[in-house]
Amino acid sequence: MEPQSMILRDVPHEERPRERMMKYGAEALSHTELLAILLRTGTQKQSAVHLAGTILKQCGSLRNLMDMSMEELTTIRGIGPAKAVQLRAGIELGRRITRSLAGDAVIVRKPQDAADYVMEDLRYLKKEHFVCLFLNTKNHITARETLSVGTLNASLVHPREVFRAAIQRNSASIICVHNHPSGDPAPSPEDISLTKRLVEAGQLVGIEVLDHLVIGDGRFVSLKEKGYM
Repeated sequence: MEPQSMILRDVPHEERPRERMMKYGAEALSHTELLAILLRTGTQKQSAVHLAGTILKQCGSLRNLMDMSMEELTTIRGIGPAKAVQLRAGIELGRRITRSLAGDAVIVRKPQDAADYVMEDLRYLKKEHFVCLFLNTKNHITARETLSVGTLNASLVHPREVFRAAIQRNSASIICVHNHPSGDPAPSPEDISLTKRLVEAGQLVGIEVLDHLVIGDGRFVSLKEKGYM
């Protein structure tokens, strides 16, 4: 019998994550227990539950875990390529499920609609990502694209890149979005300046910039609502 099986056998049956989930449901499990189920097995020296606890301790939070790459995960003792793949697959599936809850044809009627569409993807990122949402004449989101990934406090993007992408998709209008890794969505002077440049460029090419959203941790700011465009 493998060492990890012996370790798990020593844990009371009712305390094992899989058995607890079957009896009480996923909602009753802790972060550590859910992570242990994804891992399936531990190592020769620790069970899956102990390994999951080690991972969360080193990551510091679920937010940090969500943003970790395959390479970063494999630096954790006990996590090889196979377990890193399992974790990344689970995290990505969760993101896709969250995104699909809004439905395939998302209609933007107010800033909150666009913010909800991107919030879970952007709120945990450690670098600024500049994203464009492309809309048709009925304000349906037809596509999205990340046009720039910046540093911790700056995201560089040029209007020509934005509108080249919009023209390629025959967009009637666009919504620009970027995140603030600090979690504070208050727009910076650079954000305001870029917004004005984008609006002016949109007027020239005939593609309206409906809004520019700054995404924080569970919060957002609409530069249109703030009167900056």
